[in-house]
Amino acid sequence: MAPPDWSDVRERLARLAANDPGDDLGAMSHRWHLEPPLSTADLQDLEEQLRVELPGEYRSFLVEAGRGGAGPAYGLFPVRRVDGRWRWAGDGANLTDLDTLAEPFPHTEAFNPADALPDPPDEADYSSPEAFNKAEDAYWKKYEEVLCRPEHSVGLLYLCHLGCALREALVVSGPARGQMWADYMADGRGFRPLLDTDGKPMGFARWYRRWLDNAEARLSQNTPPT
Repeated sequence: MAPPDWSDVRERLARLAANDPGDDLGAMSHRWHLEPPLSTADLQDLEEQLRVELPGEYRSFLVEAGRGGAGPAYGLFPVRRVDGRWRWAGDGANLTDLDTLAEPFPHTEAFNPADALPDPPDEADYSSPEAFNKAEDAYWKKYEEVLCRPEHSVGLLYLCHLGCALREALVVSGPARGQMWADYMADGRGFRPLLDTDGKPMGFARWYRRWLDNAEARLSQNTPPT
């Protein structure tokens, strides 16, 4: 399959920047600006460090459009080389385990690690507030331990912060390779593939262009973003 054509992206972003009324909090963080693309040598160096080839739609974006910046919600996490090491920058970008990106993300359907936990303690089952508080503290400690296990996000490249610790990521390895997934652990909804209007999982190109289309539609109607 031929890689996407990204030649229109910067022109479209420039129009959005020229017409933005300034009330989009996401755009206030990236100002509709894309950082410069990676060179092919940079991309090769990046993938050699990661020991995996990035999915085609995203890797073509990196070398044709930009390495990050303007994008969904608070923007597309940019990839940068710091002290000789490539890494992504942004609120939640550190959730990407660079050492396990080449390991397969095993899931193809939504899952929630919290489903394996029992229900939270019920105060009515305890003889004193002290006993209940102790049980509740132990439960939430276990909850955090289960939800934050690194194996849940093996093979996931985090690309976007929606706010309130909700984030979206690209599956780099495994049977869902190339799909965009949501990490909604912060509000208890678990992990799930991002679906298009036809109910099929979205790849990076559709995910990014849907955001771009929606941004243009909002500004043309001069309505606040949702």
